[in-house]
Amino acid sequence: MAHATTHDAVPPRPADAHGDEQQHPIKLYLVVWGWLFVLSTFSYLVDYFHLQGYLRWALILLFMMLKAGLIVAVFMHMAWERLTLIYAILLPPAVILVFVAIMAFESGYTLFTRAFFLASGP
Repeated sequence: MAHATTHDAVPPRPADAHGDEQQHPIKLYLVVWGWLFVLSTFSYLVDYFHLQGYLRWALILLFMMLKAGLIVAVFMHMAWERLTLIYAILLPPAVILVFVAIMAFESGYTLFTRAFFLASGP
């Protein structure tokens, strides 16, 4: 009769959180750092060329959102997460931005109506 050894009784160990998981290639991180550098350069050039008004703020916000998206997707590993987790983290800020846009539109309309009706005195 064969005896079971201690080695046979131990189940295989799953990948733990600190060592056995798959690593991403260093090239991915270098490419992302390169894009972050390029986007930061574009942000700097907005000030260098003295752009003003809505174009300035639109470009600054665009470059900011692109950089934040790259950081969240790659460095925080959101690109490899489940869709529900992505929705749980990205959907609420998107909804808030929609509400802010609605409020900005409404405030412009309110300002216009006040200026139109209240400025035309007796």
